[in-house]
Amino acid sequence: MAFIDYYKILGVDKNATPQEIRKAFRKQAKKFHPDVNKDDPNAQEKFQAINEANEVLSDPEKRKKYDEYGENWKHADEYEQQRREYESKSRASDRFGGYQFGEFAGGSDFSSFFEELFGGSFAGRKTPRGEDYQSTLEIPLRDTFSTHKQIINVNGRSIRITVPAGISDGQKIRLKGYGGVSPDGSAKGDLYITFRILPDTTFTRKGDDLYTTVTIDLYTALLGGEAIVPTPDGNVRTKIKAGTLPDTKLRLRGKGVPAYKNESHRGDLIVNVKVEFPALNEQQKEILRQMREAAS
Repeated sequence: MAFIDYYKILGVDKNATPQEIRKAFRKQAKKFHPDVNKDDPNAQEKFQAINEANEVLSDPEKRKKYDEYGENWKHADEYEQQRREYESKSRASDRFGGYQFGEFAGGSDFSSFFEELFGGSFAGRKTPRGEDYQSTLEIPLRDTFSTHKQIINVNGRSIRITVPAGISDGQKIRLKGYGGVSPDGSAKGDLYITFRILPDTTFTRKGDDLYTTVTIDLYTALLGGEAIVPTPDGNVRTKIKAGTLPDTKLRLRGKGVPAYKNESHRGDLIVNVKVEFPALNEQQKEILRQMREAAS
C-alpha cells in the first residue's frame, strides 16, 4: 500500500502539538464534511481520511509508532517482539562465545533479519502482509436507504458483509484481513470493495438528497388538492397549493438518503411537479373563454 502522510492530510508539520492537531482536525472536518459538500463525490473519502489521520495523530502511542515506522506502524509491536527475541539470542550466543552480538548463528546481521521478516529493507518499509484484493459490488439505489447484509464472492470465497446505509457510488470500504496470505503465512492482506450504485426509475440521488417527479392534473394545479408522492418509506400524500405552476419544486425534509453510517440524519426529497393538460371539448373551451373575458 502507498504511504499515507497523516500530517499532510491535516495540514500540520511533524512537530505539531496535540492542540494544533486538534484544531487542524476540526477545521478540516468542517471543511470536508459530506453534508457541506453534497456535490463532491469524493467528500466522503476525504472525510474518512481526515478522521483516520486524527485517530492516529491524536493518540500519543499510535503517533509514536507512526513516526517511527510510517505506514508499518500497525506492525510495530510485531517488529519490537522480533527485535527483542533477536537480541536475547544474540546475548546468549555472546555469553557462550559462539557469535558476535550483531550476528545470528548463520552469520546474518540484524538488518538481514529485518529484511527477511518484512520482505525488504527497513528503509523501504515493506510489510510482511499478503496481497490486497480488489472487488466491485453493484447494488440498486434503494439498497442504500438502509443498512443490510449481503454476500459477495471473492476468489472463490463467500464473504458476508454489512453494507452501511448511505453508501455512495464509487465509495470504497476495507475489510481487514480478507486479502491474500503472505508467502510465509504470517499475515493476510485486505479486501477493498468499490461500490457501484445502479440507477433507479423513480429516484435520482445527489449527495444525500433524492429527486423524483409527480404529475398532477390541471384542475388540481388551479384549485389545489393532494398528490401521491413516492418516498423511500413508501407513498405519502402531500398538499398542492392552488395556482401551482409546472416544474414547481416541493421539498420533503428528511425523506432522502441516510447519511453514511449515521442513519439518524437524512437528506431531503425534492419533488418536481409536472402539470398534465387535458384535451378540452367545446363546452369546456367555452367556459374558459368566459373566464378569460371575465378576468379581462
